[in-house]
Amino acid sequence: MKPDRRQFVKATAAGLVGERALLSQRTRRPNVLFLLADEWRAQSTGYNGDVNVRTPVLDRLESESVNFENAVSGCPVCCPYRGSLLTGQYPLTHGVFINDMELKPKGPTLGETFRHAGYRTGYIGKWHVYGSPDGKYGRRLAYIPPEKRFGFDYWKACECTHEYNHSPYFEDDDPTPEYWPGYDAIAQTEDACHFIKSQSGADPFLLVLSLGPPHFPYATAPQRYRQMYVGREIQLRQNVPDGNRPQATDTLRGYYAHMSALDDCFGRLFETLDRAGAAEDTLVVFTSDHGDMMLSQGLTTKLYPWDESIRVPFLLRYPRRFGRKGRRIRTPLNSPDIMPTLLSLCGIAIPDSVEGSDFSGLITGGAEPAAGAAAFLSLPVPITEARRYGFAEYRGLRTARYTYVRSIRGPWLLYDNERDPFQMHNLCGKAEQAELQARLDRALDTELRRRKDQFLPAAEYVKRANVGHYREVNVEVGRHPSPWGDWDSTLLPR
Repeated sequence: MKPDRRQFVKATAAGLVGERALLSQRTRRPNVLFLLADEWRAQSTGYNGDVNVRTPVLDRLESESVNFENAVSGCPVCCPYRGSLLTGQYPLTHGVFINDMELKPKGPTLGETFRHAGYRTGYIGKWHVYGSPDGKYGRRLAYIPPEKRFGFDYWKACECTHEYNHSPYFEDDDPTPEYWPGYDAIAQTEDACHFIKSQSGADPFLLVLSLGPPHFPYATAPQRYRQMYVGREIQLRQNVPDGNRPQATDTLRGYYAHMSALDDCFGRLFETLDRAGAAEDTLVVFTSDHGDMMLSQGLTTKLYPWDESIRVPFLLRYPRRFGRKGRRIRTPLNSPDIMPTLLSLCGIAIPDSVEGSDFSGLITGGAEPAAGAAAFLSLPVPITEARRYGFAEYRGLRTARYTYVRSIRGPWLLYDNERDPFQMHNLCGKAEQAELQARLDRALDTELRRRKDQFLPAAEYVKRANVGHYREVNVEVGRHPSPWGDWDSTLLPR
């Protein structure tokens, strides 16, 4: 029988003392430091070959980590990702499939499960699953009550803000907002360092540091980081159309400035772990909720199934168990897979409500990669820029080699990412690729059945969830054909 969430939370209080007593008799479980950036695409790190950006701390971390080089955000939107991180479920299961819907978990969450296992839990930064039922961002700066923090005890968070200088937050149970001094990522990092230094005793910790940058606005990093990119030549990706290159160059300067600022923040955290003697026993993860097109394909922001939008960095370092020799895993890891993988690596039972896959066997070497393994992609309801550009709802698969996407109107995109890393040659509908397309189409059908995803029109999900009044689903629809290649908009009739 699957555990009810209320029963689980009640059992936490009753069983915590006994659980801690057991922990003291076992090998110490690792601390978990989860570093979450917003809108940081996988391509934009030094270790991934971006010659523009300066990320020396992350480059060193990658050399010491397991690098899931095909990690994806299967529903590349802020709130759906966060719902998947906290529940281990896909968006149509946990119910948050557009921004600012409230997460109402039906099973134990990440924070609750770690806390039940005897972990001290902390959350600092952007939350973004409390929701704004008015559909107009009305609760983005609101106080979040304890029962909506889902197991995180130490709390200095804000639902959502993109004002990164002097930004608000709420501490624990105080409903009066406080303000981070200066650039919030730096102040939040210092608070995370304080949290780490204050830990004592046998109980390990789970700390999520959820940073707002490099999500737009792009021109608000501290001056010293913006200055790093002033006047520098920026090498653009090959799939940025000529007409978009000036805008892309200007935007990327600010994007990279945020990244370099965060890179220094991570260096400060790792120095604190070293000085506290905790680095060997701390499982560090660095990742992002989704990427950013940055004018690749002529598009901005996230939401789309192209790699600049869906691929995210995912580094995992745990020196005590895996040493400090970096290695890469090509098997795609998806957002719902994070919770079960972390729980397994920490020796904690995975709740039955979790839908994601446990990748710990691949990390430890106890399992072989599954042939044809694929991450499931979905945008159940197009919002904001997806509507402006004229994109319909879609489902798809991202394997280590291929991307295959079906729009609500039918087969849409097929890329061979080894031969075409910039995804400029759409193979969908090409006679010579008919067998490959049919195979991937069957695999997608299998995954849809597995997910119990009926792939209904977006309007049906909007109606069922009563979110038709939400601002982001009412953005005016446009149409944006490809500046090259063989893809077109999908929302309006051709």
